[in-house]
Amino acid sequence: MSWAEVVVRAVVVLVAFLVLPLVVGQAEHKVMAHMQGRLGPMYAGGFHGWAQLVADGVKFVQKEDVTPAAADRWVFKAAPAVALVPYLVALSVIPLGPSVVGAPVDAGALFVVAVAGVGVLGTLMAGWASANKYSLLGAMRSAAQLLSYELPLVLAVASVALAAGTLSLGGIVTEWSPWWLLWQLPGALVFLTAALAELQRPPFDMPVADSEIVFGAYTEYTGLRFAFFLLAEYAGIVVMSLLFAVLFLGGWRGPAPEVLGWLWTLGKGALVAVVVIWLRVSWPRLREDQLQRLAWGALVPTALAQVALTGVVVVATR
Repeated sequence: MSWAEVVVRAVVVLVAFLVLPLVVGQAEHKVMAHMQGRLGPMYAGGFHGWAQLVADGVKFVQKEDVTPAAADRWVFKAAPAVALVPYLVALSVIPLGPSVVGAPVDAGALFVVAVAGVGVLGTLMAGWASANKYSLLGAMRSAAQLLSYELPLVLAVASVALAAGTLSLGGIVTEWSPWWLLWQLPGALVFLTAALAELQRPPFDMPVADSEIVFGAYTEYTGLRFAFFLLAEYAGIVVMSLLFAVLFLGGWRGPAPEVLGWLWTLGKGALVAVVVIWLRVSWPRLREDQLQRLAWGALVPTALAQVALTGVVVVATR
């Protein structure tokens, strides 16, 4: 691969990383506005509320960048970047089409899960460096949530990799067949639930529960630094939605995959993102004890059973 091709791929991935999370953010405004009758996102700017996202961006830019006097300044300022960058790295290895991928990696499934898990370090850094008890409590909740839900997430991915016989995301799509929608359905539900918890999305938003701990690890953040944490959340939705589409929905598989493959992947990922937004609107926040009970009492056993079933089927059919 020439240097020119590397630069082009890097620029394309960066542009996609900057655009897709904003599209998800705008979609969240619109979907929640329709579901809850919110007037602002429906009418801001005239045509179907197109200016809502622009207004939010201007608001964040205008806000003062405040660093608490007792904070660890360097860690406090670096935390938003640590939360955001891992999703950029993860997005670069998710294939949108047979040859549309930023950086092909043989063990892409393992790489994406491992890199995406690094993002929680940004939350931990923010909570510890803020010198705020609510921020620290939010960070500790994030750590407990990550430890609980990383295992079922990895097991769900392992089940698909075992079924396909490869850790390559491209290889998984190649081996995928429509009957996986039934066979791997329990693993898909485990993956989606664990991904929501990893992203700290409702109903798993206990680390940022505003009615309990103000806004968790992000309490002391203002302006663009706070906006970067929001962007990291939307970037996480993009990464997990596309990964779900590749693992469980066949990625670019569909009519004319060589030409329209990347559109199929993006379309399937968009449907998953809408489900993520819908769950935010529909489900109340869980308690911490309910969170842990769901992870260890339901998701982990289900994921282990799915891996065992996959192993039996693979041995019996090969």
